Amino acid sequence: MARRHVGGLFRQMLAVLGLMHIVVAIPVGMATPFLPIGLPLAIIGVILLGRNSVWGRRWMEGILTRHPRVERFAPSWLMRLVFGREKRDHLQPQAD
Repeated sequence: MARRHVGGLFRQMLAVLGLMHIVVAIPVGMATPFLPIGLPLAIIGVILLGRNSVWGRRWMEGILTRHPRVERFAPSWLMRLVFGREKRDHLQPQAD
């Protein structure tokens, strides 16, 4: 029982670490426009957040639902790793 609580706490700490990576990646990316330092930080943050917390995965799915063009920039391997699914093609018309 204690092992389960420690594991849950560790996963939440990894999720918060991922969120911090995402937050830090934005100013680092702006401060170093010619060196791609912010992008790997953001990718690591997305992976940590999406793999270790339900709330983080829901938050990112909400962003992808509200802004479907963002998913176009994500590589397929990242979508499979974080969300366990392939990329959706939002640009095709829906059949009724």
